[in-house]
Amino acid sequence: MAKSRKQFEEFHADNPQVYRLFCYFTLQVINAGYNKYSAEAIFNQIRWYTTIETRGDEYKINNDYKPYYSRKFMNEYNVEIFRTRSSIADAK
Repeated sequence: MAKSRKQFEEFHADNPQVYRLFCYFTLQVINAGYNKYSAEAIFNQIRWYTTIETRGDEYKINNDYKPYYSRKFMNEYNVEIFRTRSSIADAK
């Protein structure tokens, strides 16, 4: 079952580092010249980075949060980097 906005907001409040990494990796993609990219690829990069490269805390990031993070990023940075489908994340 898809995660609600409330569940996303709680996860985000408890794990702000996930969004910082989401922004960091997405901005790298944009700076590399891509106009469209995959939020799933960004999630997998976060997982790789936190488990392999830094050997830090492994974040259990539910894939249901992808639409929330992608929309949050696009709204804050005013860029349409991710393709979206209709989602529960669209509800205000």
